[in-house]
Amino acid sequence: MAESWVNSAEILGSDLPLELSGTGNRRAVLMSALREAVRSGRLSPGTRLPPYRSLAADLGLARNTVADAYAELVAEGWLAARQGSGTRVAERAAPVTPAHRPRTPERPSRPVHDLVQGQPDPAAFPRTAWLASARRALATAPNDAFGPGDPHGRPELRRALAGYLARVRGVRTSPERIVLCSGAAHGLRLLAEVVGGPWAAEAYGLPFHRGLLASHGVGTRPVGVDRDGARVGELTCRDRAVLLTPAHQFPTGGPLHPARRAAAVDWARSTGGLVVEDDYDGEFRYDRQPVGAVQGLDPEHVVLLGSVSKSLSPALRIGWMVLPERLVAPVVAAKGEREQFSSATDQLTLADFVDSGAYDRHVRRMRQRHRRRRDQLVAALEQRAPHVRVTGIAAGLHAVVELPPGTERSVVRAAAWQGLAVEGLAGYRHPGAEQAESEQTDGERADGERADGERDGLVVGYATPAEHAYPEALEALCRALPPG
Repeated sequence: MAESWVNSAEILGSDLPLELSGTGNRRAVLMSALREAVRSGRLSPGTRLPPYRSLAADLGLARNTVADAYAELVAEGWLAARQGSGTRVAERAAPVTPAHRPRTPERPSRPVHDLVQGQPDPAAFPRTAWLASARRALATAPNDAFGPGDPHGRPELRRALAGYLARVRGVRTSPERIVLCSGAAHGLRLLAEVVGGPWAAEAYGLPFHRGLLASHGVGTRPVGVDRDGARVGELTCRDRAVLLTPAHQFPTGGPLHPARRAAAVDWARSTGGLVVEDDYDGEFRYDRQPVGAVQGLDPEHVVLLGSVSKSLSPALRIGWMVLPERLVAPVVAAKGEREQFSSATDQLTLADFVDSGAYDRHVRRMRQRHRRRRDQLVAALEQRAPHVRVTGIAAGLHAVVELPPGTERSVVRAAAWQGLAVEGLAGYRHPGAEQAESEQTDGERADGERADGERDGLVVGYATPAEHAYPEALEALCRALPPG
């Protein structure tokens, strides 16, 4: 029935800012008002709408009219409905500027989509299995677990890790050579204090790690990175240590070539240097079995750093150092007389989690999930942006999307306008890399690499978004990429 009618949800006591007026089908008028409220920004992304029964009562409409309007707007993408969460305004990059204002784009105040690398989806944490391990660990914990902590870390976890790392990563160690810490960054701080500097570091890596070493008086100089990983032939006798990511170079994505793995160990043996192996996501390789750790080649010249930040959660603050025998006592002394950084009960829980097989099961699930996410990324780019490609091996929690030369900055800006948080590859480059790369020949240069060794690309953290948010994040990414 067509009729002219005017109503206002605000006048009727609802908090929903709607202006209902028009001629025609009431469901259509309601849908039009809701679209306009979202389009103008009066209803912001994530706003929860009233239950359809309540809104129907406020507006004097039939319940089915409001329910059908909600359902159709969900299908169109204006609204989102989740079990137990009600109906909300769908997450969008930014409201469309209302017609009575000049149409100048407004940058979103905060990202709507997150593809920044660095952490797994928090919703994937295995709460039920972790709780079961916590209960068992607390029920059987010895009394000394509730006293001052040993700076070595709980022996139960060190034993569990020694077995797990030997089985999964080919590590050769004993529990006595494992010192627990609160993560890779904590381990680096301790090693910087004990080993001193200078260090060599890969030309692409975490700026945070370089800054952390510098804050402890340890300078770093860059070692070039190409398709075979770090060019360890550039190491010198002046370097006290070299920081490497051999399983999956961070962030460019290639593994360290077998010949270079051996060469790094030979360098350490001949100079008395130390290879510091950051095994940050060594368990996550998708196209084959993970390559064993370099530490297995020479336990007396390689330190393995690991943590559960990528596999479980950075919130646990549990990491480990697998040390040469000569470094155990100095590192423990640098750590202090008591454990100050990692909860003993969390350590006991992780020990049970590993020993019970729950950790293996969780890693297998996450490996399948991350592989599916990476495949989705590759497929989306092949369909929407075939002129760009994903580089590196199928591994880890991130991938590098190679961009045409000179486009990285503009693409990062375009992503921000789409409400997408994603990082450019340039932010991971060592400040001294340009000079170090200047002597590299064309034959040594990787595909897409400029004469100075710099590459244009995006570091896409595909593990970070929640499952339901990932497709929209990929859509925003594709919109930000340059045309072919």
